[in-house]
Amino acid sequence: MEIVASLLQYLTASEYTQYYGGKRTGVGNSSAAEFRRLPFDHCSLSLQPFEHPFCTPEGVIYDLMHIVPFLKKYGVDPATGKSLDQKSLLKLNFTKNADGKYHCPVLFKVFNENSHIVAIKTTGNVFSYEDPTNLEKFNFNNFHHVKNKLSVTEDFEADQNGENYGNLKSVNSVTRDVLEEIKREAANKKMEKKNEETEKADKFNAAHYSTGAVAASSTSTAVEPSTFHEAAILDDDIVRYSKVKKKGYLQIVSNLGPLNIELHCDMTPKTCENFMKLSKIGYYDNTIFHRSIKNFMIQGGDPTGTGSGGESAWKKPFKDEFKPNLSHQGRGILSMANSGPNTNKSQFFITYRSCQHLDKKHSIFGRVVGGLDTLSKMEKIKTDKDDKPLETIKIMKIMIFVDPFQEVDEELAKLRAEEKSAAEKALVVNEEPKSKKLKTYHQGVGKYINSAAIVNSEVYNNTEGKKKKNATGQFGDFSSW
Repeated sequence: MEIVASLLQYLTASEYTQYYGGKRTGVGNSSAAEFRRLPFDHCSLSLQPFEHPFCTPEGVIYDLMHIVPFLKKYGVDPATGKSLDQKSLLKLNFTKNADGKYHCPVLFKVFNENSHIVAIKTTGNVFSYEDPTNLEKFNFNNFHHVKNKLSVTEDFEADQNGENYGNLKSVNSVTRDVLEEIKREAANKKMEKKNEETEKADKFNAAHYSTGAVAASSTSTAVEPSTFHEAAILDDDIVRYSKVKKKGYLQIVSNLGPLNIELHCDMTPKTCENFMKLSKIGYYDNTIFHRSIKNFMIQGGDPTGTGSGGESAWKKPFKDEFKPNLSHQGRGILSMANSGPNTNKSQFFITYRSCQHLDKKHSIFGRVVGGLDTLSKMEKIKTDKDDKPLETIKIMKIMIFVDPFQEVDEELAKLRAEEKSAAEKALVVNEEPKSKKLKTYHQGVGKYINSAAIVNSEVYNNTEGKKKKNATGQFGDFSSW
């Protein structure tokens, strides 16, 4: 009885796992055991953030660089396993806000994991719809290619640098154009990176701090090892603007007369250079002053003449430049028009009267120093209910008299050329002279030794080396004492 009781008390591993609450084989690996959600901005094939989003009719998003090779090999939807071809893919046009986050272009609501995102099939534009109710479609553990471990071989992998696009011979023209554009972008990024690596700091743009490459390489294995501290390179504008010490002068030639302008290049260099650059390329030529308010100001600089157009010399808005000693006080102050903080482009205005309530809101960068009678003519012209002059006030052209930025650029180029020339001369001086080729006097050991010169030297030393001995005095006797 004791033996039977002891046998009944023993449980095998299979009995424990199957009948008595133990961990069952395969339960932990089940796709339903853990819900793993894929973020909306990730490719459903690579499971990585997408760069060129395309979606299927079911709304599954893929990156073009990964889905095309997969369809080429398998011809099925990686998520559902259903048949899918390239023509069924829809290019998505996501909109980003100022922070670089995807959002709805209508509601301006930032997308998150709980957003219901929809796309217009005809255009591919992406919008926000409503909160989702079915989360199971986001579980990438249930994707067909994850379950079956489908992958693309190296021959069909789309190279991120655009080198293996020749493998995709049957893509349509639209896909081919997109791939070519990606290839050009990759080449441009590679060239920019190469230029950054080759650029070295000189005594003009070297910062007082280092690049931090040594510290980064010693704390992270992802950074290329570096053992030499290099000075960081200051932005080109910082170097140039620090050397601008004088005012700029130009003339706005209008159909009512000239306006002589003094620009505060030494105080607001970015804004002044923007105005100078646009004037040089004729951006303001034949544009109108589209807005004039008596006892306030007159505004222009918009090529469209509507007040909503224009762009800066750098094709993007630039930051405000405020100085405590510059105020909208008096007549003829030249200032930038904007639509909010740091949104300066090409539009500007000239004051008719003091308007100090605009200080710290609009960047002052110049003043009228001649032609105030022309400004008075502009103010007298009547306007409609929208403050648009009833008579055309046009900028015919802008003539630049003094451009401090061009002078600084020429000076820096000259100084850098002189420094380069001096460095090349110093390099030549420090170079070790090339050793002369030894003359061979005979063959064998000591072939470079001139025996005749040694014999002559020995003869000279024997004849000239003998010196006369100095006569030594003798003591003698003591008779002279």
